[in-house]
Amino acid sequence: MKNVPRIYLGENIESGTMIPAGREIVHYIKHVMRRSDFLGFGSGREFSAKISEDGRFIDIGAQTDHTDPSNDVTLLFAPVKRTDDLLNMATQLGVRAFQPVITEHTVTKHINWERMRKIVVEASEQSGRNSIPVILPEKNFLDVDLSNIVFADERCAYGAELPTDAMGAKYVFVGPEGGFSEKEFAAFDAAGAKGISLGKTILRAELAAAIAISRVIL
Repeated sequence: MKNVPRIYLGENIESGTMIPAGREIVHYIKHVMRRSDFLGFGSGREFSAKISEDGRFIDIGAQTDHTDPSNDVTLLFAPVKRTDDLLNMATQLGVRAFQPVITEHTVTKHINWERMRKIVVEASEQSGRNSIPVILPEKNFLDVDLSNIVFADERCAYGAELPTDAMGAKYVFVGPEGGFSEKEFAAFDAAGAKGISLGKTILRAELAAAIAISRVIL
């Protein structure tokens, strides 16, 4: 339903039930949007919902017929300064999970897990998806199985067609601001990972992630 607010209500909502209404949700729906009805979603489903008259509960109504695209892509990424933008764009494109990876050139090694969760929830609400991407624990590059990965790097041949066996790939890897190191590039090659070019110019990591995902799933 166009222009109806969408709010993430958790993973255990069911039609015909009532759940406690959080203060932030009540304020947003009743005082910012000036209405009582909205769409609630979680665990891949969307429902009509309404704030009760006393503002204490949310009535979960009928399930809608809105479904998510059947994407099953995990984005592996080195944390960057603009990680918020990377998470936002990738969530809107339908990524199922995020895997932070510490690479040789990673500069931003502090990960704000609470903020990452907040970003993907908000992006899911805005983009119309019914599920929240999973954020996996960080890994070191050396601990990542590279054999089934499509990775983006400017050293890959520009203009080359996406390899047939890379289309529909489930794992896409983008590096940090400084790119992958020579040692990491060699590791991709040794593992048989499929490399793709994103153009002749050097892109910001968040834009590189969006383009790489688009090439694989769209």
